[in-house]
Amino acid sequence: MNESLQEDLRGHYEISDEQASQLNREGFLRLPGVLDPATLGTVVSSVHHATAHSPQLARPRRERSAYEMAFVQEMNLWQRYEEIRPLVYSPKLARIAAELLGVDGVRLYHDQALVKEALGGKTPWHCDQYYWPLDTDRTLTAWIPLDDVPLEQGPLAFAKGSHRVDVGRELDISEASEQKIIAHDAWQEFELDEAPFRAGDISVHLGWTFHGARPNNTDSERSVFTIIYVADGTPLAEPVTQGQLDDREKWLPDSRIGEPIDSWLNPLLWHRDGSHVGALERAVPIAKRMGTIVLD
Repeated sequence: MNESLQEDLRGHYEISDEQASQLNREGFLRLPGVLDPATLGTVVSSVHHATAHSPQLARPRRERSAYEMAFVQEMNLWQRYEEIRPLVYSPKLARIAAELLGVDGVRLYHDQALVKEALGGKTPWHCDQYYWPLDTDRTLTAWIPLDDVPLEQGPLAFAKGSHRVDVGRELDISEASEQKIIAHDAWQEFELDEAPFRAGDISVHLGWTFHGARPNNTDSERSVFTIIYVADGTPLAEPVTQGQLDDREKWLPDSRIGEPIDSWLNPLLWHRDGSHVGALERAVPIAKRMGTIVLD
């Protein structure tokens, strides 16, 4: 990666008090022109390699669950692909997350590639924190499209203010769960926000914000990379869903309930006191792993 692209990942993106207020009010925020499309181009081949070899593709699409038909998902690419690491460890992106959350620093929860196949299915409405055993609401997902995403490809859509109301926090991602969510009395009160993305734009959303996406009605893939941030100092919570039990084993090794998360899989990505500096150089060696799981 050349110096200008490195600087794109290190530089400062100004966040206003009003933007932080909007995130806390609406549960999500769209941020234009955060990254140079050329920077995104450095990770495309790794994302496509990982998803092209995903076990999800071993079965015909018609035999997959609604979750599996929504996108091909590969997680924690930073452990396996050197080219991914500068994006995941970007102090620019992590500082955005910390300033929007109003915290001193943020750690990595995990990353993921989400490729919605050509003519791929919709992403049912859901909230992410169903899966996270974290004793905080200071979590943030950065949704980073690697190319332009027009409406017909299924850009991420949000239910404004849904992070403030429990319309199905105990539900996983499925067609049946979505039907329960949209049948909730409060659902009709949410304004739904859907808009296309340009490469370089990102969105961010809180862990309890309900979001989804329409099907990809084109003959081209929709390629997205996401990074999940959690406030530094967040304690591990007692898992209360199957998703949280699974995530504890996979993403939070050696963490103890009630104690701050601080494992080799959850590096500090940005802190106001500068203690994050050198995090990329201190990262564990590249290996065929996804979280604590050793891959074949």
